[in-house]
Amino acid sequence: MRTRITERRKDRIREVLEKRQKDLTLVIDHVWDPHNVSAILRSCDAFGVPQVHLYYKDEAFPDIGRKSSASAGKWVRRMAHTDAAAMAASLKADGMRLLATGFTEDARPLTEWDLTSPVAVILSNEHSGVRPELLPHCDGMVYIPMSGMVQSFNVSVAAALILYETWRQRSAKGMYDRPSYSDDELETLYRDWCSR
Repeated sequence: MRTRITERRKDRIREVLEKRQKDLTLVIDHVWDPHNVSAILRSCDAFGVPQVHLYYKDEAFPDIGRKSSASAGKWVRRMAHTDAAAMAASLKADGMRLLATGFTEDARPLTEWDLTSPVAVILSNEHSGVRPELLPHCDGMVYIPMSGMVQSFNVSVAAALILYETWRQRSAKGMYDRPSYSDDELETLYRDWCSR
């Protein structure tokens, strides 16, 4: 038997939904470690990302643990893709720029990007980088400046840093102070979340 939802819980659901950023998403590109994927989902929930895109062409998306994701998987929608071109076309049809993380010659530091416009950021496997078939669809490359000996952050740490910078820029413009969804969309999401 389902427990009745409290008014306090309903208020919390509305509060969180009103801060979700409809035009912000991540693409998780062949990240195999389930703990990393879970941590990415947790950061997505924390910074208002409503859904992520999973690009896994060769193998299945890894099982994620409830403990490491702190149940964030329940609140962040996941869209699976196996076709790079179709996924990119879908994101661009929604008005999003597609940015890849990497260290190419034309890559720009995270803080030099305007992350207040619609954007999807690709986070890839740390060892192999962005899959080659994704690169032709990217509108730019972004990197996180570092001052140490190691070349890159763990992918889940990189996700948190990218999303924090996005949150910082969007907060400065008041984008978390007004819903990005229409009233009808919010009501549909609200009913869905209340049933979870």
